[in-house]
Amino acid sequence: MPVLVGVVAVAALLSIPRLTWQWFGLFATLVHELGHAIAAILSGRVVHGIRIRRNHSGDAMSSGRPGFGTVLSGVFGYPAPAIVGAALLWSVFNGYTAIALFVGGVILILTLLVIRNLFGVLVVLASAGVAALLWFYGSPEVRGYALLVLGVALLVGAVRGLVTVIGVHTSRRSQLQTSDAYLLYKSTGVPSPVWLLLFAVLIGASLTFAIGTYAANG
Repeated sequence: MPVLVGVVAVAALLSIPRLTWQWFGLFATLVHELGHAIAAILSGRVVHGIRIRRNHSGDAMSSGRPGFGTVLSGVFGYPAPAIVGAALLWSVFNGYTAIALFVGGVILILTLLVIRNLFGVLVVLASAGVAALLWFYGSPEVRGYALLVLGVALLVGAVRGLVTVIGVHTSRRSQLQTSDAYLLYKSTGVPSPVWLLLFAVLIGASLTFAIGTYAANG
């Protein structure tokens, strides 16, 4: 229990205070945009580039036949940090910490091929640098704790992102063009609240999976 409290405390310190979120939130944005990009690739689309901006906004540009691929890519932005966070917790508790760290590092290196702005390159390099330090210098125990903290922080960040996008639709409607739910509405005609609900379901399912993983292995 003390270990759990420590992990949650550090994760909360990364993902809740504005001072730290302005930095960790950039990584969460990168994961968000990678969610779009990977979903696009899996649905047969071609990814042309990713941009990450200092204000935590970003773009994942892809092309291909409109339809299912466009929808799948649009859906898996906001839930991506929660899905990755839950996957990290599962990996640590099931003995796959090294594999998770290696796969994450490879994805970050490959991401450099599609980053289209300098600030985005810096975010990816900083993230890859942390992964490299853990890989080469971290003990198995340190790696495990680091991925647990990262996983919990991403889960919290996903909830934070969901609250933010709901706020855009309820009180900051001048910013609707920044919302994936609104963009999905424009491309499909399905109302934005349906997409917001889907985001919430996917994030909630990831949280439930993470909690279940801890309960079974913690």
